[in-house]
Amino acid sequence: MASKRFRAWLLDLPRWSKRALLIGNDFCLLTLALFTAYYLRLGFLYVPSSQAEWLIFAAAPIIGVGIFYLRGLYRLVTRYIGQEAAPRIYITILLAVLTWALFILMTGIPGVPRSVVVLYGLIAAFLVRANRQFAGWILKGIPHATPARFDPRTRVAIYGAGNVGLQLLRALNESAQYKPVAFIDDDKSLWGQVIQRVKVYMPGKIAKLIERDGIEEIFLAIPSASRQRRRNIIRGLEPFPVMVKTVPDLAEIASGAVEVSDLRPIDVEDLLGRDPVPPVADLLERDIGGKAVMITGAGGSIGSELSRQVLRLGPTRLVLYELSEVALYEIEQEVQEIVADLRAAAQEDGAAPPDIEIVSVLGSVLDRGLLAHTIQSNGIETIYHAAAYKHVPIVESNPVTGLRNNTFGTLAVAETAKELGVARLVLISTDKAVRPTSIMGASKRLAELILQAMAADEGTGTVFTMVRFGNVLDSSGSVVRRFRKQIRQGGPITVTHPNIIRYFMSIPEAGQLVIQAGAMAEGGDVFVLDMGSPVKIDDLARTMVHLSGLEVQDDDHPDGDIAIDYVGLRQGEKLYEELLIGENTTGTQHPRIMKNSEPMLGLAALKTELAQLERAVEDYDLAGIHAILKRTVEGYTQADEPDYGPQAKETEDWATVSRTLH
Repeated sequence: MASKRFRAWLLDLPRWSKRALLIGNDFCLLTLALFTAYYLRLGFLYVPSSQAEWLIFAAAPIIGVGIFYLRGLYRLVTRYIGQEAAPRIYITILLAVLTWALFILMTGIPGVPRSVVVLYGLIAAFLVRANRQFAGWILKGIPHATPARFDPRTRVAIYGAGNVGLQLLRALNESAQYKPVAFIDDDKSLWGQVIQRVKVYMPGKIAKLIERDGIEEIFLAIPSASRQRRRNIIRGLEPFPVMVKTVPDLAEIASGAVEVSDLRPIDVEDLLGRDPVPPVADLLERDIGGKAVMITGAGGSIGSELSRQVLRLGPTRLVLYELSEVALYEIEQEVQEIVADLRAAAQEDGAAPPDIEIVSVLGSVLDRGLLAHTIQSNGIETIYHAAAYKHVPIVESNPVTGLRNNTFGTLAVAETAKELGVARLVLISTDKAVRPTSIMGASKRLAELILQAMAADEGTGTVFTMVRFGNVLDSSGSVVRRFRKQIRQGGPITVTHPNIIRYFMSIPEAGQLVIQAGAMAEGGDVFVLDMGSPVKIDDLARTMVHLSGLEVQDDDHPDGDIAIDYVGLRQGEKLYEELLIGENTTGTQHPRIMKNSEPMLGLAALKTELAQLERAVEDYDLAGIHAILKRTVEGYTQADEPDYGPQAKETEDWATVSRTLH
């Protein structure tokens, strides 16, 4: 307790007091070093006998302290002095000793043996370095003096011996939690080198290092690497029984320094994310810059990301239209903070602060009166329609509510936008709208048909378009969030089917591509985003377990940590999703946005079907609803039984399904 109080007293001292203590401490140490040097040379305790000898004797510690000050040793934070500070201390003492020797030579006073000068330097270097190390221990707490194999700290390896890796090493050395024992790097020129007492190894040595040194975690310090390279490295680390963590991307390391707190577990985006394609600036700003923009479903996963991105593109007004009060409150608070940050950044740069008005509207897209008032009073020019119920099993259990919101809500937004002369309406659609086996998918395909029909109607001044894509990473209710939670709880992980696959895209990439696709629209366009390669959900679950440092419990590993339960496809789910209905697909000016020409219904015929559907919905006539959907939505099948897709009915072999998809 007394040591803690003493440590707290030292840490609370003003900086000038701490420097004064260090200067006095160093003066005493250098004096002791000089006495010891004379004693070792002469064999007895030397005491200067004349004024000249006292001058020479006193000059040594005075010169030493002066050189220490000029070299900046007193600006170093004592408790954070690591091994990298030792060379600086030794060089400073060497300069001090040489300066003292030059002083002796210039004064011409005899009687100072040359061996005393050398011994003085060696002893001073030892005392000052040891003193600084001891002081650091006092201020931080003395580490456990136990053998390495009993060291309670977690033994880790750092993947990447570049600048970020060195910064991370320094941070880890100051941590009481981790002990770095190895660097791993792909650069052959670094193999075998020792950096601050930590050796660099080739990736092929990882298994040996884990077994020999007991490495429990590997930290990726390669923030500038491409996503492809990071993904390959992560895949290579997956078989090893270690937890993998990473430092943020360079853009996220705002301070330029890396701290232990910056480390985070490997996220699914590290596994599935792609290298970004630079956006087309004109497409991003075309329908947003200087315009009034409304986002329906602004509190959802896609709606909230669109809100963030739209703000940074300079609209005059952003209207957040949301049914959930909680979601509206959260996104409103977030965008207000973004606006404040944009204004602060503009002031720092000497630019005019952005003048963006944020309007929050609480209500349903089915409320045509509220829609019309909101659009008219705010002069809305562009609408991103993201309001939809998206969870297949929930909408399957609540078909009437799902159709009202997803289909008739879109109809209300589209007709109101047309009546009030909104320039552009972009519908956020889904791959589940393609040959749907669920009410949710059918409701979204009907929403697409509404926009296609209205775009084809003569005299339409509004550009209606839609953007279709698959799952977004880590959205609300996503499989990734569920797996992460189940792993934290110790399992089991629930997977619907061993061969189920899905397409994934990051939320920021999806938002950016939606904005660009919408800007390219000419009316009635169905844009499809390049989702990359499909992902086998079972493989995703196993990878997330392995990278958490755990083992999957199965027949080969009965003592594993996390079991995987296959619970069967839910009603309305497919084994795999599709993105296209027709085959007439063309590219666009963006490499990850395609445009597809798909079948449609004329506006008059569609309105007849919608009127019948509306009556069936009002009467809760489920048989009538399914009958209308079957004759209106191409490929729709009622989900009495889970649909495994045509390929899976022939075979459940993953390789066959994968070849078919490609």
